[in-house]
Amino acid sequence: MPPSPSAEHRTSGLVFAISAHVLWGVLTLYFIALAPTTAWEIVAWRVIFSLVFCALLLTLTRAWRPFRLLVRSPRILFTMALAGALIYVNWQTYVLATVTGHVVEAALGYFINPIVTVLLGVMVQHERLRPAQWVAVGLSAVAVVVLAVGYGAFPWIALVLAFSFGFYGLIKKRVGPSVDAISGLTLETMWLTPVAVVQLTVVGLTTGITLVGYGAWHTIALAGAGVVTAVPLLFFAAASRRLPLVYMGFVQYVTPLIQFLVGVFVLHEAMPPERWVGFGFVWVALIVLSVDMVAAARAGRRVARLA
Repeated sequence: MPPSPSAEHRTSGLVFAISAHVLWGVLTLYFIALAPTTAWEIVAWRVIFSLVFCALLLTLTRAWRPFRLLVRSPRILFTMALAGALIYVNWQTYVLATVTGHVVEAALGYFINPIVTVLLGVMVQHERLRPAQWVAVGLSAVAVVVLAVGYGAFPWIALVLAFSFGFYGLIKKRVGPSVDAISGLTLETMWLTPVAVVQLTVVGLTTGITLVGYGAWHTIALAGAGVVTAVPLLFFAAASRRLPLVYMGFVQYVTPLIQFLVGVFVLHEAMPPERWVGFGFVWVALIVLSVDMVAAARAGRRVARLA
């Protein structure tokens, strides 16, 4: 018997979701390979070439007309400006962490992100947390304290990444029905392009621009930062339309897991006992959150069947 259309839809959604998160995970190695380019120059080119790539996609898909309608909406325009500011903070912090030997702490940020998303539901959306969700939030808070006290340094990289992406996701969720992935990234990078130009100017006056002068492959790789930014985002958007939230919740752990493995086993970053303990608390929190997510989804389906 051939698979049902819904089964095929879900299978393709899983392929898109896993592809997106694997690509996000290996971006760590991609940015490290761009040496001697600094994090500030990498992010500037990432913004500019993302805008170029998105403009090309809008042209190929003949989507300029609906895009112009979005630009005429002040609410959407300025909401995407805020989203752009948040994703800029996230990109810059992540690339700085990557090229300065803090990949494991960056991975911690993306492990914490699902819990931050739950917390933002309380703070911003005024949602009520289930007991298991409160346990997960509490365990994450303990993890931060353990890492800060035991490791001797406050995990600011992890928290900046977790909260910037958490607020970014909240904004994207609110405008999601009216702003598609390509148009959203186009608007965000349009707002960020002046910042990128200023950054490139400062880099040019200090350390020097590295786009040319280090070989053709280096130039192609820097220009490709726009593609590697947009492609996983498009895969993620395709997966979101095909998969239930529970599936998306589980697959999102692929990215920080790859980052963690790269940091520990490829880059050989330090993992003293207190850091393992801190990560242990986070992983237990994620298990609690995941079990609660599955239980809530099953209960929702039972209610729907009874109705």
